[in-house]
Amino acid sequence: MENVKVIIWGLGAMGGGVAKTLLQKKGVDIVGAIDIGAKVGKGLFEVLGQEFPDKEDIKVGSTDDYIKPEYADVVILCTDSYVKGNFEKIKLIVENKMNVISSAEEMAYPKAQNPELAEEIDQLATENGVSVLGTGINPGHIMDLLVLVMTGALIDIKHITSKRINSLSPFGEAVMEEQGIGLELNEFNRRKEAGEMAGHVGFEESIHMMADALGVELSEMSTDMEAIVTDVDRKSPYGFAKAGQVAGVFMTAKGMVDGQEFFNLEHPQQIEPEQVGVDTGDYVIIDGSPKVNLINTPEIEGGLGTIAMLVNMIPKIINADPGLKTMIDLPIPHAIIGDFRDQIKEYKKIVK
Repeated sequence: MENVKVIIWGLGAMGGGVAKTLLQKKGVDIVGAIDIGAKVGKGLFEVLGQEFPDKEDIKVGSTDDYIKPEYADVVILCTDSYVKGNFEKIKLIVENKMNVISSAEEMAYPKAQNPELAEEIDQLATENGVSVLGTGINPGHIMDLLVLVMTGALIDIKHITSKRINSLSPFGEAVMEEQGIGLELNEFNRRKEAGEMAGHVGFEESIHMMADALGVELSEMSTDMEAIVTDVDRKSPYGFAKAGQVAGVFMTAKGMVDGQEFFNLEHPQQIEPEQVGVDTGDYVIIDGSPKVNLINTPEIEGGLGTIAMLVNMIPKIINADPGLKTMIDLPIPHAIIGDFRDQIKEYKKIVK
């Protein structure tokens, strides 16, 4: 069987990390790399700043170069955080009969906020015999899928708290902008009041995913954000905040069932938290029968975790039935240490 073929669209922090990871894996080849600006025309290894002697170097190109009928088994799409921003790209990919894995947070459960586009994506994918998935570390794993896995051992649930205290430092420029890194506090508050501050993207998706999986109906949902202002200068690979500026966002969300709080999500995230003595971690606390108090500290690093999810779900989406999928539709994620080809279902294998 020939190697699994992958195209990466978007070579920022996440897409570049996916490329580096796949170039060290067995049974998988990167056959296309898409970006814009100065990266176009350069060799992929040059853009990544690393050589891979056992792999073939390719040139970074445009959609015209690589989005062609059945050119790859799957396209990893790492461009922005939103369903609307991903829609035309996904449409182009699936019409060329290739599967899609998107890093966009809203794509983790697109019907939560974009039900009409979600239905259209599902129809397009089904008509073209391919599958579409949005995933990442959060949403896609820590604050939703992991919670659901833990509820598998429960017979009743009264309340769920999911908390993630994490570092934003591994993420790229798009995330820095969404979180307001480097803004003055008054500008942050102005943007918040005007609805121009994204903060963490994904609470709507996480809560709706969990509610649908558990079979409870949300009566109300609310989110809030507060700026985390730094007392010291902080610099990450893609962000900088002077003392007195915004270094992160404390996001919260509540989901109500029958008028009572059922879901409580807390997500303080900032660049370089260790500089100010903040310990990161992931927490799942469930008041149920039996009770759950799951603690992982330090956090699962967001950048590496997102890259891993995008890579490890490749066989799952190739094996999936056609249509729009979410993490509650597919087998549980796991690391792939061996050959990617061994993970593909026999009836899907193409043997030359």
